[in-house]
Amino acid sequence: MKMKKNIVLFVLFVLPIVAYLFFASGVNSFISLPTITKDIPEITSWKTLDNKQVKLTNKITILGFIGSDVMKHKGNFFNLYEIIYDKYKDFKDFQVIMVLPDGTQNQVQELLKLDIKKLGTHKGWNFVFASPNEITAFYDKLHLVGKLDNTLATPNVFIVDKKRNLRGRKGQDQKGTPEYKEGYSTIYVSDLYNKMMDDMKIIIYEYRAALKKNHNATREI
Repeated sequence: MKMKKNIVLFVLFVLPIVAYLFFASGVNSFISLPTITKDIPEITSWKTLDNKQVKLTNKITILGFIGSDVMKHKGNFFNLYEIIYDKYKDFKDFQVIMVLPDGTQNQVQELLKLDIKKLGTHKGWNFVFASPNEITAFYDKLHLVGKLDNTLATPNVFIVDKKRNLRGRKGQDQKGTPEYKEGYSTIYVSDLYNKMMDDMKIIIYEYRAALKKNHNATREI
């Protein structure tokens, strides 16, 4: 009888508090993060500084477009590195991919040498290079409202799940206000910390739940 009473008390008082703390930790009211664009193209034909291939499939990816003026976005790299990348860098299936036009390789090497390496590891952080036409064609297939500038850059980064679906916010926020968010600004720390961090938690939770359902809960995502 006492155990039954404790269960009732837990359901009535403790559970609502836990739920409140979960949702109060961020601004996203979605339990599953909506899909903005399904099945975006793969990028295995593009090469890294080490002339290696990377792919989106089976990875949780933060995707960015840097353009031809790499140093202009240096501060944005630091924001993304410290707030998002540093938290998830040890997860097996997490990566950051930054897309740049061919010819910017030397700028990236300079950035790595002078700046990013000072922060620590950049495991799973990839810079890939393609022709301007390839970048424009790929970006167009993301079907986004925001556009690249004349250097093929945007300050926004995007969340892509393991099935190559671009994820974001589409629907209503907690106040019932219509909300649409396809990317996260690396300029504003508040956008990364309050919104992207919250949405990444949902993506991570989705895959952990899927692993548990498949009786593989001990595997890293």
